[in-house]
Amino acid sequence: MRWKGGRRSDNVEDRRGETPAYRASAGAAPMLLRLLPAMLRTKVGRIILIGGVVVIFGGRMLGIDVLGLFLGGGGSAPAAQPSTELSAQEQQLADFVSVVLADTEDTWNGIFRAQGGQYKEPTLVLFSGRVNSACGMASSAVGPFYCPGDQQLYIDLSFFHDLSTRHGAPGDFAQAYVVAHEVGHHVQTLLGISQQVQDAKRGKSDAQVNALSVRQELQADCFAGLWGHAANVDRQLLDPGDMEEALRAATAIGDDRLQKEATGRVVPDSFTHGSSEQRVRWFRKGFETGDLATCDTFSTQDL
Repeated sequence: MRWKGGRRSDNVEDRRGETPAYRASAGAAPMLLRLLPAMLRTKVGRIILIGGVVVIFGGRMLGIDVLGLFLGGGGSAPAAQPSTELSAQEQQLADFVSVVLADTEDTWNGIFRAQGGQYKEPTLVLFSGRVNSACGMASSAVGPFYCPGDQQLYIDLSFFHDLSTRHGAPGDFAQAYVVAHEVGHHVQTLLGISQQVQDAKRGKSDAQVNALSVRQELQADCFAGLWGHAANVDRQLLDPGDMEEALRAATAIGDDRLQKEATGRVVPDSFTHGSSEQRVRWFRKGFETGDLATCDTFSTQDL
């Protein structure tokens, strides 16, 4: 993929090496203030207060915000700094996803304008280990994800190593497909599709809920294909073999393949993302047509 001369996105937030802040109850500060007069009236209370002051100032000297820990701020670490120096390879990978994100911005800005709308660009958060989002705390074990609550994409770049070595899907366009898929979920949020899916899931059986999730995920694959079409046709970013890299990635993370590898059996009713064949087909459909209308996975009977 010819990405090195591309524009970097301004919508990347790098949290690698940071420790997610602990958040206490919002009612902690008022509660402490209410207890203060009673504590001052007793000897034991005064001793506790003096001890607390010592702990707070001692923590400050060590760079730990102990008061913030109780009052609702980040108290587990000083101002977040990367714990280790990033290697040149790690930095290049961050540059790569920034360029891919920028190219998805160009694609979706154009599609939304053509439809008479305006595209709101998402933020991509790079993290390592675990991260706080509006959807809660998440570890890197969940893989890349999109949170509609804050309209941000979250990626631990170590996933790309797993994609290559564990799932047998190496290559920069395979990685780009992953980013474009998560951007696809952002597009679904902007179009109101995600909320419609959530509404439709209410009162449904587990199998019916899973079936709706599959349709939503396959549409995100198709949206990723739309970006791939524009990157290839409009900007000539693809090299020979890039399409095959994306298809290998789509195949590698199909529910049937993952279930087979994990348990030795396949349970279609438990699928949440679609089979390998389905994911390949819908990515290819978006890639080959470049037409938003072809990505309606909710009306078709043939997934």
